[in-house]
Amino acid sequence: MRISLIIPMYNESRVIGDTAKTLHEYMSKRLEDYQVIFFDDGSKDGSAQIVESLGLPNMKVSGYGGNRGKGAAVRCAMLEADGDIIMFTDADLAYGTEVIGRVYDIFESAPETQIVTGSRNLSRDGYEGYTFTRKLMSKAYIKVLCFVGGFKLTDSQCGCKAFCNKAAKDIFSRLEVDGFAFDFEAILWAGELGYKISEMPVKVINHRESKISVLKDTFRMLSDLRRIKKRVREKARESK
Repeated sequence: MRISLIIPMYNESRVIGDTAKTLHEYMSKRLEDYQVIFFDDGSKDGSAQIVESLGLPNMKVSGYGGNRGKGAAVRCAMLEADGDIIMFTDADLAYGTEVIGRVYDIFESAPETQIVTGSRNLSRDGYEGYTFTRKLMSKAYIKVLCFVGGFKLTDSQCGCKAFCNKAAKDIFSRLEVDGFAFDFEAILWAGELGYKISEMPVKVINHRESKISVLKDTFRMLSDLRRIKKRVREKARESK
């Protein structure tokens, strides 16, 4: 079974070299067939060149030029990947590398698995090391998602999600959100298309300052929820 791992990157020069080396060391030992796609979202700090200069096997750099947003980067990479399992995680490997093997084992032991999403709320130490403010805002956002968007899972914004190939192509070919709210849009489409989502407890291992502006980006995402929900449901009805 082949797994494709997607790393969206935007100005990640401080960490991306170590990330590529860490992934190579882990995945070459743990997995027989894999690819890693570093998808550049218009970085201006040479992130893509850093990865390319390493010349590591089974790793490629892709991109579209310009900065469009994490949602656009993940979407394009998902449609480009060819693995039986297609997974994305953050450029700083916030959830470590073992989570990749855990995802692989879930799909291998249960071939009927369609989507696995990480959740920081399923274990006591999921938010260990977070500042009080960041933890509070993350949990508050999930509560609002449940209320405004009808969200049913325990964690929407965890940067660790995996899809079987069919689900990845089916869902991400329909997405339109270029920003951080793409997770919500993907989950909505998964529900409309009848895909089953399994949650897996994860813990944040590597911490760094979030690129999200708590007030600006949270309010922007919340303002998008109703619009996204309406559009997804309208398009789902049209396709039936």
